[in-house]
Amino acid sequence: MRMRRLWMVMVAAVLGALMAPAPAHAAVPSYLSLEATYSSVANGWSTVERYLDTTPGFTQESYPPDGRGDQDGQRLTYFGNVKRPFSGRFLLYHAPGWNSNPKATPVLLVHGANDNPDRAWADPGESGGFGCGALSCPSTGMVQYLSHAGYRVFAIGFAHKEGDNLMQAQEVGDAVAIIKAKLGVSSVDLVGWSKGEMSARMYVSSVKPSWGRAYAGDVRKLITLGGPNAGYDYPFAHGWAHDLSIWPECGGSVNSPAPHVYMTCYGVYAHHPEFSFVPSGGYDCYPGQRQMLARFDGTYGIDQTQQDWYTTYYGGQGFYTSGPGIQAAINAGSLISRIQQAGVPASVQTYLLAGGSPTVVGIYNENRGPSDGVVFQSSALSRTGIGTVAGTALVAGANHLELGWYPAVESQVASWLG
Repeated sequence: MRMRRLWMVMVAAVLGALMAPAPAHAAVPSYLSLEATYSSVANGWSTVERYLDTTPGFTQESYPPDGRGDQDGQRLTYFGNVKRPFSGRFLLYHAPGWNSNPKATPVLLVHGANDNPDRAWADPGESGGFGCGALSCPSTGMVQYLSHAGYRVFAIGFAHKEGDNLMQAQEVGDAVAIIKAKLGVSSVDLVGWSKGEMSARMYVSSVKPSWGRAYAGDVRKLITLGGPNAGYDYPFAHGWAHDLSIWPECGGSVNSPAPHVYMTCYGVYAHHPEFSFVPSGGYDCYPGQRQMLARFDGTYGIDQTQQDWYTTYYGGQGFYTSGPGIQAAINAGSLISRIQQAGVPASVQTYLLAGGSPTVVGIYNENRGPSDGVVFQSSALSRTGIGTVAGTALVAGANHLELGWYPAVESQVASWLG
C-alpha cells in the first residue's frame, strides 16, 4: 500500500510538472508608458514606438534658441510634433525581422551626438552631402546589413540630440527591458557609436543619477564604434576652426558646443552663452558633450596653428575669442573618470573598434595623433575599466562618421555578435 501511494504521488508530480504553464515572460516595467506606435515608417524600419519613462528625475533639457537642436524629419512626427521633447521620452525603432529573424540575442543600436536612428543606421545620406563623412552617402547602413544577416535589430532615438548621458543611459536600460519583454529573452547586445558608447557603457557600469536604476545584468555583449572610452578634447584643441561651423555670425549652423562664449566674426564681437560647454547665461544645451571631455594636451599637444589656441584650451581672453577653457568644462561635469572607475562588469564581453582614417569631409580633422578625424584611436581602443575585452579592431579606411555604414565595420560587428 505504501509503495502504491508513493508511486501515485510521483505520477501526480510528473503530470503536474508537465501540465504547469510555462513561466511568463517579464513584463514591460510599470514606469514605462507606451504613448504611440507608428507603422508607416521610412528608411526600411517596420515600426517605431514612443515611450515615456515616468520615473521622477527626468527633466526638460535646454535647447539652442535658434532651433538647430530641434527634432526634425520623421522624428518630429514620432515625438508627437513636439520640436523640443521632454527628456523622459524616447523612441524604439524596430527593424524588419525583429520578431522573426533566427539569431537568438537581439541587438540594440545606440546613435551618437546630433544624430538620429535614421541617418545613423538606416539612411546615411538622409541629411544630404557630407552627412555620412564622405562625398557620396549610401542609402542603407548597419540596420539593413544586420537585419539581412538574421539579427533581430532595434535602435533607440533620444529626445535631445546632445542630451545628458545619465538620463540617456537610463533609457538604454529601458529599451533593453522592453526588448526582453517583447521577445522573451534574458539578454540583449548593445552597439554604441561615438556618444552612444557613453550611454551604453554607462548603463552596464551602473553609472547613474542619484534617482536612477542600476544595471539589471541583461547585456551579453557591448560593442563600441569610435567611442570616447578615454574621452576627447577635439573642440578645445581646434577651437577656431570648430567654431566657424557653429557661430551664426560666421555663417555657422551646426548643432555642436563651442569652447568660446565670445567670438569676433566679420568685425562683430558676439556673445553666445547657449553654445558653451559650461552652463552659462541660463543655458546648458550640450551636457552630453561636456561629459565626454578629457585632456590630451600632455599626450598630443595642442594645434598651435589655430587662432587664440592657448586661451581656447586653457581659458581666458584671446585676440578674437574668450572662453572658460577645457579644465573648467571638465570640472563642470565630465564623466570619463567616473565611468572608468565604475568599470564594465567582466560578464559583459566588450569589443572596441576604432576608425583609422582622419579624413572626415566638411570638418577640420584631428591631426595631432592617430585618429578617425574626431576621436583618437588610443581613446576608442582604451581598455581602462573594462573587465573583459573580447576583441579590438582598427578599420583603417573608415573615418568617424562612416562607422555606421562602412562595409568592413558592418562585417566586423556581425562577426563579434556571432
